[in-house]
Amino acid sequence: MSPPPASDMNSTTASNDKLKSSAFRVGLGDVTPNNLGQLKRLNTVLFPVTYTVSFYKDVLEVGEFAKIIYFNDICVGGVCCRKEQTPGSTSSQDLYIATLGVLAPYRRLGLGSKLLDHILEHAQLPPTTGPKISKVYLHVQKHNKEALDFYEKRGFKAVEEFPNYYPQLEETGALKLEKVLLGDD
Repeated sequence: MSPPPASDMNSTTASNDKLKSSAFRVGLGDVTPNNLGQLKRLNTVLFPVTYTVSFYKDVLEVGEFAKIIYFNDICVGGVCCRKEQTPGSTSSQDLYIATLGVLAPYRRLGLGSKLLDHILEHAQLPPTTGPKISKVYLHVQKHNKEALDFYEKRGFKAVEEFPNYYPQLEETGALKLEKVLLGDD
């Protein structure tokens, strides 16, 4: 999963401009048993938390809410979500983004936005079965300004602080960010 040699990257990548779809091959892929190892490796590199076997088993069951993103056929990021029943409601559910990340050399190319846009688009579709999704939420380390800015620019709001959310880490604090989805009732 190393980045392509500099000779294979055009000046758009080198200058960290926004991704131009005609300049690169970018694609989203389903998470399958055949590429689950790639997702595990990505998450090990991207996040300071170790995810369990049951986490990855569940990821295989969420369909459009778990994706891997490829840049010039290289696996460089991914997103994993889970649906949860909205407290006090039988007609809606929440979508929790457990992980969303892109390897550092590929950031600021629009890849994280592409992953998040995919999740938000599918969260707003009318469900074929079960309740609709009323909000999307996640937790971000309190000191991770880059991630906080990323989500806030996309309409997420900090709604709660958890001072000891990551007790196994040096920086334990997290913020809960959420985006309420507006949809037809």
